[in-house]
Amino acid sequence: MKRNLFLAATVVISLLTLTACNKKTEDQPANNQPQKFETQPVEQATGKAADFVLKSAKGGQDIKLADYKGKVVIIDFWATWCGPCRRGVPDLVSLQEKYGNDVVIIGISVDTDTKADVPGFISEYKINYPIAYADQAVVTSYGGVEAIPTSFIIDREGNIVDKHVGLVDKSVYEEAIAKLK
Repeated sequence: MKRNLFLAATVVISLLTLTACNKKTEDQPANNQPQKFETQPVEQATGKAADFVLKSAKGGQDIKLADYKGKVVIIDFWATWCGPCRRGVPDLVSLQEKYGNDVVIIGISVDTDTKADVPGFISEYKINYPIAYADQAVVTSYGGVEAIPTSFIIDREGNIVDKHVGLVDKSVYEEAIAKLK
C-alpha cells in the first residue's frame, strides 16, 4: 500500500514538474526568437570607472581600461553558461564591427569552474573584442556584479554613464553611443 502511494505521488510530481517546465509563458515570443528584455540604467552607476588590469582570454596579455581613455567603452560582465549572455554576444560583435575604433567593448568573463570553456566560446561566437578573466577586485570595484549579464557604458573621460543588468537590446547601446560621440 505504501509502495503504491509512493509510486503514485512520484508520478504526479513528475508530471507536474514536466508540465511546468514545458509551459509556454506569455512573455515568450511566439516565433522562438531570442527575447530582449528592457533594462533601465541603475541610478547609482555614476562616477569614475575603476581602472583594471586583467588577463586576456585570447592570449594572456594584459587588458587595461586606461589604454582606452578617450573612447566610449562598454564593459560587459558575462559567463559562457549564461543564456542571456550568449544571446547578447552577437549584438556586441555587431556593435564592435559597426563602430570600429570609436567604441571599445570589453567582455569580462566571470566563469570560474568553466573558465576553460572561454577560448572555445570566443571562437564559436567569433568575438572581435577583448575578453578578460574577472578577478575579485574588478567585480568588487564595479559594485559586486550580482547578476549577469551586467554592462557599464563609460564615456570618453572615463565616467560611468549607464549600468544595465540583464540582456540589453542593441538599440539601447546605439542610443548611448550616439549621445557620447
